[in-house]
Amino acid sequence: MTDGIILIDKPAGMTSFGVVARVRRVLSQKAGKKVKVGHTGTLDPFATGLMIIVVGKECKNAGQYSKLDKVYEATFRLGQTSTTGDPEGEIADVSDRVVVRSEIDKALEQFRGEITQRPPIYSAIKINGERAYKLARKGEEVIMPTRQVTVFELEILDYDYPNLVVRAHVSSGTYIRTLAEDIGQALGTGAYCSQLRRTSISEWGIDDAKSLSQIVDRDQSSGL
Repeated sequence: MTDGIILIDKPAGMTSFGVVARVRRVLSQKAGKKVKVGHTGTLDPFATGLMIIVVGKECKNAGQYSKLDKVYEATFRLGQTSTTGDPEGEIADVSDRVVVRSEIDKALEQFRGEITQRPPIYSAIKINGERAYKLARKGEEVIMPTRQVTVFELEILDYDYPNLVVRAHVSSGTYIRTLAEDIGQALGTGAYCSQLRRTSISEWGIDDAKSLSQIVDRDQSSGL
């Protein structure tokens, strides 16, 4: 493939830029020339799931894909917070109070529809031309502007304290890590996102995606 899109199921422990680099290397080797490859929205290293990779001439349309709605399945760990909102940060105990299901149902009501979010400082958003997470890692003060996002659906899939599993259908620009933290604050217990998986982007679903190992394995990549 030299033009088009590739659907990839990103593994945990890898950056989105790392996924792009590996795909670019394989496609460029097969084409015998450098192939332009990009992504249409990052997933955090700890997260898994659907990424739309744009190739060649389709790279010019990357912005259109990034604006699409997305669906995530996430596990929020109650009773603790993380400096990054995910398992990679410093974890702190906040509360050992076991909230009941009815409390969670009530708390979630305020996070459906159009809401205001303040993205995490450990994010790829640029502040004065530099990634926010790079500034945060250097110990610099980072003030993130708030944004309006839409949570179309937010449902509980499972609850076994301290783990709350939810499915969220959200607009582009919504941070699930921030949603976890805000829900934890509303419950008075604290929370962070311990697991995150993107299952769909608009009409594209995770079942249509290839694993990264399928892409980088030269014997299996001939069908791209």
